[in-house]
Amino acid sequence: MKVEIYSDIACPWCHVGKNRFERALAAFPGAEGVEVVYRPFQLDPGAPEKPLPHREVLAEKYGPQSVAMDDRITAIGEAEGLTFDFDTVVENNSLLAHRLLRFVLGAYGPAAQARLKGRLLEAHFGEGLDIGDAGQLADAAVTVGLEREPVAAFLGGDDLRDEVLAEIDEGRRRGVTAVPTFVFEGQWAVQGGQDTETFLRVLEQVAEATGAAAPEAGESCADGACEVPATGRG
Repeated sequence: MKVEIYSDIACPWCHVGKNRFERALAAFPGAEGVEVVYRPFQLDPGAPEKPLPHREVLAEKYGPQSVAMDDRITAIGEAEGLTFDFDTVVENNSLLAHRLLRFVLGAYGPAAQARLKGRLLEAHFGEGLDIGDAGQLADAAVTVGLEREPVAAFLGGDDLRDEVLAEIDEGRRRGVTAVPTFVFEGQWAVQGGQDTETFLRVLEQVAEATGAAAPEAGESCADGACEVPATGRG
């Protein structure tokens, strides 16, 4: 089974969703046969390529309610064992980080990409990592066991920019309009950071469907999941 996860490092729910999905995968009997690949998506592709304090950016977008929004995700994170320290979060354009994740997928494989994705989310939301800073991204890659030299060399160039932008466009053509979105076998999609039990049911249902008759288009994968079309858009 292949699971493609569209997400953005700048998205707190992507951090929560990754954590919940990985717990479900650990409880899924067929986990060793599941390939997980992270696909790029940008919530704000026009974000300036410079570091800005999260509190200021969110307040400009949502006004006074931004504090309550941060408090809510912080509380959800605590229940998941995740740290959200929005006083230290630095906002930046996420394209460079997405290019690095795409490079790591090709050079080291899905497992390394998943480790780096987790580290970027953890450090961005809990440790003030600037996701647009090449040096900090290289440091993050080293912490998950990757070699600094090839990572730094990649980050010093412009490789994979067009490929990543094309992947983002392809995601939108597939019906991805929000993140995280989990696409199973290129056919069924679940949107949002669903709870672990929901993800486990989806894994079980997709495994059953791919071993027998596929469900009709538009059929829901699981209770409580928000499904979006994953194919047939263009």
